[in-house]
This record gives sequence, C-alpha cells and structure tokens, in this order.
Amino acid sequence: MKVIDTNDTGLRTLIHDFPRVIAKFTSADCTTCKLLAPPFEKFASDPRFRTVFLRLDSDENPVAKKLMDERVAPFFVAYCRGRMLECDTLTTEQEVLAMLESLQACPDEAPATS
Repeated sequence: MKVIDTNDTGLRTLIHDFPRVIAKFTSADCTTCKLLAPPFEKFASDPRFRTVFLRLDSDENPVAKKLMDERVAPFFVAYCRGRMLECDTLTTEQEVLAMLESLQACPDEAPATS
C-alpha cells in the first residue's frame, strides 16, 4: 500500500474505516520529516504491516495545525479501530518501526460482545 496524503476530514473517516492507521503530521520546513519520508514509504509497502499510512500537512489542515501548536513535527499517531493508541514526536526510523510493531496487536475485527 502507498502513503495516502489526506486532510483533517479524510483522517476522521479513514481511522474508522480501517482497523489500523498510522498518521504522520508534517510541516514544509521540517528537515526530520523529509529524512523520515523514505522509511515511511518503505514501511507502507511492507506486507508485514497491515496498516493504512496517512500523511497530513499540518500547515494546511486546521485540526492538524492545532495539534502541532503543542508538538514538534514529525508527529506520529497510531489508531486502532478509530481510537488513538499512542502519539509522539518521532525522529528515527527505529522509533517509527516500534510504533508500527505495537500497532500490529490491534485486532482486524472488533472484539465480540456478549
């Protein structure tokens, strides 16, 4: 799968349409964002990660911009079945990989209720 460029509205929709989503919030003047772009693309095409990969420009999306007022790009958020699992500013490929690996524990299907 490839990285999907989206906006705030797309983010809200996609986190509920897919069981596992990782979103990368970027900024045009972010050097680390550019350095992490190739590994993020590589992870998106890796079949081990049954995950939807999103990229949002925090300068162009009001919700992302508000989030980034308190954070430093690149900021990553992992969602499991529409709920935020973890979020953090990540600066290395290994940190992104660790977040992805923990996201894989998210079930494909919602747990059965009795």
